[in-house]
Amino acid sequence: MARSRRTPASRFQRYILTGLFTAIPLWVTWVIFAFFLHQLTRIGRPWVKAIVQPLQGQWPEVARWLESGWLEPLLAILVTLALLYLLGWAATRVAGRRLLALLEAILERIPLIEKVYGATRQLIRVMQERPEGVERVVLIDFPSQGMKTVGLVMRVLPHPATGMPMAAVYVPTTPNPTSGYLELVPLDRIEETNWSLDEAMTFIISGGAVAPGAPAKPDRGQGAPPA
Repeated sequence: MARSRRTPASRFQRYILTGLFTAIPLWVTWVIFAFFLHQLTRIGRPWVKAIVQPLQGQWPEVARWLESGWLEPLLAILVTLALLYLLGWAATRVAGRRLLALLEAILERIPLIEKVYGATRQLIRVMQERPEGVERVVLIDFPSQGMKTVGLVMRVLPHPATGMPMAAVYVPTTPNPTSGYLELVPLDRIEETNWSLDEAMTFIISGGAVAPGAPAKPDRGQGAPPA
C-alpha cells in the first residue's frame, strides 16, 4: 500500500509540534534550575560585595575582576553553598544547636513571623519522619469515589468525635506540587504504596508520564489474596 504523501503544511505542523514537545521538558527544567540559581545568587551577592569592598583600595584590578559579569554570580553561588554547609555543620554541634535554639526563641516572640516560621519548621520535621502506622505515599479516593489520586500522609490523628484514627493527607496538584488539597481520610480507606517520596513527586510533576514500577500494597483491612 502506497504511503500517503504529506503536504508542506502538514509537515510544518508535525515538526512544530515535535519541536514543541521536545522543548517543553527542557524549558521546565531550565526554569526550575534558573530559579534556584537566582535564589542562590541573590543570597550570596551581598557577601561577595562585602569581600570585594576592602580590595578596591589596594587591588582595584582584582576587585573589578571579581565583580565581572560572570564571576560575581558564580562566587555568590559558591558563597551561599558554603554558608549552607557551615549552617548544616553547626546544627550538628552542641554550640550550634544552642545558638539555633536561641534564634528560634527570638523568632517565636515576634508576631506573625513566629506563626510562619513555626509552621514551616513543623512541616520540614513532618516530611523528614515517617508517619506512624502508615506509609508516606498513599492512594485515596479523590475527587470522587472510585477515582484515585496520589497523596502524602502528613500525620495520623484521632477523629474528634469517635476517636478512630484518621490520616491528614496532602494531595499535590500537577505540575506544581506546592499547591494542593488537604483531606482527612480514615485509615481503612487508604491504599498504601511502595513508592518513595521522590518517585511520587516525579510522578506528579511529570503529569503521570514517569510512573514508579512498584505496585500498590493491598488495601488496609483486606486479607491476603487467596492462593
